[in-house]
Amino acid sequence: MNPHPQSLAALFESEESALLHFALGIVRRRTVAEELVQEAFLRLQKVWDQVDNPRGWLYRSIRNLALNHLRDTPPEAQLDEERAAPDETLPRELLGRNEAIGTVRMLLAEMPEDDRALIRLKYHDDLKYQEISQRTGLSVGNVGFRLHHLLRGLLDGLHRAGIEGSEG
Repeated sequence: MNPHPQSLAALFESEESALLHFALGIVRRRTVAEELVQEAFLRLQKVWDQVDNPRGWLYRSIRNLALNHLRDTPPEAQLDEERAAPDETLPRELLGRNEAIGTVRMLLAEMPEDDRALIRLKYHDDLKYQEISQRTGLSVGNVGFRLHHLLRGLLDGLHRAGIEGSEG
């Protein structure tokens, strides 16, 4: 019995691009990032029925795979890869931004759906607290309180990941 509302294929379709950007922000090599995303999905397929939050699991898995890759790849090999395909090397500012965005996505993926929905209503749908209150049934004050604490949690998560500013 599959506890997830969507299939693995649908998850791949909806998340592949964001996961690729996340991996790219860490390893800085598109081909390596693509391999890491593929590996994470292969691993998820094996444990699909045991994972409660597949999105969060994927972000965490890709982060761990990327860090393992960086740890296990000698610096000389990384330099050779960069020389071999300089067109794939991203500017430092873009890499920092991609890493910060990927970390926010990972943190959001790990949140309960109700919390993600509040953030989506406020920042994606650009609704005012009153409109969010009407849609969710929460009081206006509670909407503000919860959003404040959710954003505080995201900021704390970014700090724990070593991301301090908009540059990553």
